[in-house]
Amino acid sequence: MNIFKTIAEDVNNVKRLDPAAQSKFIIWLTYPGLHARWSHVVEHWLWNHGLKSLARISSQFTRFMTGVEIHPAAKIGRRFFIDHAMGVIIGETCEIGDDVTLYQGVTLGGTGKESGKRHPTLGNNVMVGVNAAVLGSITIHDNSKVGGGAVVVEDVPENCTVVGVPARVVVRNGKLVQQEEKDAAARRECLPDPTTADVVELQARVARLETLLAAQAQGKTIGGPAKTTPDVASDSE
Repeated sequence: MNIFKTIAEDVNNVKRLDPAAQSKFIIWLTYPGLHARWSHVVEHWLWNHGLKSLARISSQFTRFMTGVEIHPAAKIGRRFFIDHAMGVIIGETCEIGDDVTLYQGVTLGGTGKESGKRHPTLGNNVMVGVNAAVLGSITIHDNSKVGGGAVVVEDVPENCTVVGVPARVVVRNGKLVQQEEKDAAARRECLPDPTTADVVELQARVARLETLLAAQAQGKTIGGPAKTTPDVASDSE
């Protein structure tokens, strides 16, 4: 697909998705997420045709102008939309499918310990919420959502919603995972959260200790030796 068809398709897609969008002309003129995406189309072409230095220079200029950093080598599908674009980072070996939406502050990065394919792969119709981080060579499968502020370090199955640090599945196929009974024990993401379990146990211990201390203090007050008031000697004999 050439750049002009990409622009037309992206503008129509934003018009369909964004209730705040006005005319197509305003979308074309004022959406930095689209500007970063369109610049990447050119930069990716330059990268693939051996002009890597020029592609990198252009990507840094795009970052300065839009607040979005997309490595020229990243592979991005159709109708890609960065809403409220600012502070978005997309790494070199990222692969992004069609109809993907990212919000501000999203990082699709590496862990610093890998070589080769070290950045995430996003399937089709994936949404990544504000300030979320998807790290490492993992896959967010089709039709899944990443909640705002989540840190994803493991693969996410299709049709799931993940939240938390580290991210865990909370919705699968439109149903809360806590309500699933069949084969729940076989699903890794349905296992108890050890952090939550530790916090609950500590809260229970604190409550028991507070009760014990209160009982001891009350016992000393009630059953302890009574205070005696010394007799006041009379001055007169």
